[in-house]
Amino acid sequence: MSETSKASVTFVEIGPEEAGQRLDNYLIRRLKGVPKSHIYRIVRGGEVRVNKGRTDVTYRLAEGDVLRIPPVRVAERPASTAVQAASGQLELEILFEDDALIAINKPSGVAVHGGSGISFGVIELLRAQRPQAKFLELVHRLDRETSGLLLIAKKRSALVKLHEMLRDNHQIDKRYLALVQGVWPEPRSHVRFKLLKYETPEGERRVKKSADGLTSHTVVNRRARFADASLLECELKTGRTHQIRVHLAESGHPILGDDKYGDPALNRLLPRAGLKRMFLHAWRLTLSHPLTADTLTLEAPLPKELQTYLDTLAE
Repeated sequence: MSETSKASVTFVEIGPEEAGQRLDNYLIRRLKGVPKSHIYRIVRGGEVRVNKGRTDVTYRLAEGDVLRIPPVRVAERPASTAVQAASGQLELEILFEDDALIAINKPSGVAVHGGSGISFGVIELLRAQRPQAKFLELVHRLDRETSGLLLIAKKRSALVKLHEMLRDNHQIDKRYLALVQGVWPEPRSHVRFKLLKYETPEGERRVKKSADGLTSHTVVNRRARFADASLLECELKTGRTHQIRVHLAESGHPILGDDKYGDPALNRLLPRAGLKRMFLHAWRLTLSHPLTADTLTLEAPLPKELQTYLDTLAE
C-alpha cells in the first residue's frame, strides 16, 4: 500500500494485503474512531472515490485501486482502563513470530476476546501492547479455561489462508493434552458423536450429543495411566465447540476440573489435591506456513500448575 496527501485529502494505492476487502470495512479499520454512519455518509456523498469515480460501500477493493479519502477528524479511542491496566501486568508468552503470524501460549482463565460480560481478552491485550500494529486478528479460538497455543494473524492474506486450512480439517494437525477421570481403556481410539449447540435457561452456551447435531471426530491416544486418571493426547479431526470436553465426558471419562461437563463432586475435591483449573491444554500445532508453505510444528509446554499435579499422581 502507498499513499500521498494533497490539501488534506489522502490518496491510497491498494496493495495485496488490502485487496478483497469491502470498502466500508477497509474504511472502518483505517478511520478508527470515526462513526460508521459518517463513513457511509462520505461514501454516499462521493467524497470517497475509487479510481476517480464514485462507488458504493459494498465495492470490493482490488490491488492497484487508488482510493481518495477526504479529511476526517479521527478520534482515536483509547483502550479501556481495564485493558490498559492488564496490558502492563500480563505479559503474553510468544512461542513463535514472523511477518505473518504470532503463536501465543494463552494462560487459563483469560478469554481470547472481550464480550458477554468480559471486558477484554487476548486480542485486545495484544493490540494494546502493540499500538503500532496495523493488523492483528484471531485465527481461531480457545475456551477461556483452556490454556495453550493460540494463533494470531498479522496479515490479512495469512488470515484468509489459515481460515481456508482450518475449513479443511486435514491441513492443520491440532493436539491437546487432557487429564480425565478413570482409566481410558484403549491405547488409541476414535470418538465420533454428532454435537448440537444449545443454551441453558441461564443463557449459558453448552453442547450435547444429539442426532440433530453436526458430525465430530476426535482421535484419543492414551499417554499415561494412573490409579484413577488418564493423560490423553486428543487429535482433533473436526473443530466443533467444546468438542474434546463433550467427547470425553460422553465416553464416561470427563476432564478433571471441567465445570461444564465434568463430575461436580470430584471437581470440588480437586483444589485440595492441587488442581485448581480444568486440565485441558492446546499442546501442539503442525501446519504449513500460510505464506511460505514451510512446515511449522509449534508446541506449548504444559503450564507449571498442570505439570506439578501430574507429578504428584506419578509419585
